[in-house]
Amino acid sequence: MANKERIILFKSLLLATLYGFFPSLGETADWPHWRGPTRDGVSPDAGVLDAWPQEGPTVLWRTPLGEGFSSITVSQGQLFTMFAAGDDEFVVSLRASDGGEVWRLRADASFTESRGNGPRSTPTVDGDRVYAVSANGRLYALDKKDGRQIWTIDLKERFGSKIPSWGYAASPLIEGNLLLLPVGGTEGNAIAALDKQSGETIWTAYSDGLSYSSPIPVTFNDVRQILFLTEKNLISVAPVDGQIYWTYPWKDTINITTPILIPDDRIYISAAYDKGAAMLAMQMAQDSVGIEELWQSRGMKNWINSSILYENHLYGFDSSIFKCIDVDSGEEKWKTRGFERGSLVLAGNHLVVLGEGGELALVEATPLEYREKALVQILEGKCWTSPTLVDGRLYLRNEEELLCLDLQVE
Repeated sequence: MANKERIILFKSLLLATLYGFFPSLGETADWPHWRGPTRDGVSPDAGVLDAWPQEGPTVLWRTPLGEGFSSITVSQGQLFTMFAAGDDEFVVSLRASDGGEVWRLRADASFTESRGNGPRSTPTVDGDRVYAVSANGRLYALDKKDGRQIWTIDLKERFGSKIPSWGYAASPLIEGNLLLLPVGGTEGNAIAALDKQSGETIWTAYSDGLSYSSPIPVTFNDVRQILFLTEKNLISVAPVDGQIYWTYPWKDTINITTPILIPDDRIYISAAYDKGAAMLAMQMAQDSVGIEELWQSRGMKNWINSSILYENHLYGFDSSIFKCIDVDSGEEKWKTRGFERGSLVLAGNHLVVLGEGGELALVEATPLEYREKALVQILEGKCWTSPTLVDGRLYLRNEEELLCLDLQVE
């Protein structure tokens, strides 16, 4: 066995020992992360309503909520999100049953920007803790039950982070005892791993600016990696020590969306501003993990929200055009308009699509043609927040309120 192979094997075994073989992101029916249990927009609810009444799904409750684009996470009957009210930003917990407030914590001064005010990042739930980041870059560890602050750090002060023009947007990733997030700091401080219990810095790595993208974990050939789409690069990092396995340049654009794993070895990334998409393949090269480009295409330019994978096809928004493309070639299978810069979630073989203007559609996930089963106007105003669908309940928000819909099959 070559020396580099021994190093990779040692790291995999060490991580398995330290972190109990990395508890799966999708162990429960909760929605504890940005984009769901597996950070890919796929709901654990395989069976939801596949036909809606003319007026749309039943509204279980709605509650006022301030500005911001933070999505909803769910754990054991509690909801978590962030919003701005007046001059302040808050982390808030609500009851899933009726939307009533459990607690709130002031996180920072409100972030203001022409495209929309308030927080962008989505809280991450892990065990009895909630981790949240304000748009100005203050990170919190909170008690899930009552919102009590356990620790907090300012990313700008600790890492020299420069918060990008639209505010800090990445959602933290928990990997065993580590909290990983992009920090965009000074030399060697683009990415950081913290002790999730104390907030102590364990390691930092690479040099690049902040994007608005959140990291994902992947395993290839028994090698655990964390993928970060930074300002100018896609980076593969060893979680145990921050070693860089490989990088792929992805610049001359603004990176917002989350990388997508195409099992078992491919990675899909996309960006707007005429950049397009790329499909990459991981491979073992020179006794280590490497990356190879399979194709690039300008046919899918994801802007705000990421695409979703289903049966070897990707569904997402090419700027304001809703499309389906083939994973192997990037070939367009169908396209439609009407949702502008929308977002979506997958449940079973159906896509629940939220338009930028509050339109809500049920669409069959098939590459054969665009098959819309239902369409209703459910919200007004700007709807840029990615939907959450868990336990038969669909959570949607605009810049004024949070809505809970019943999609449970009786």
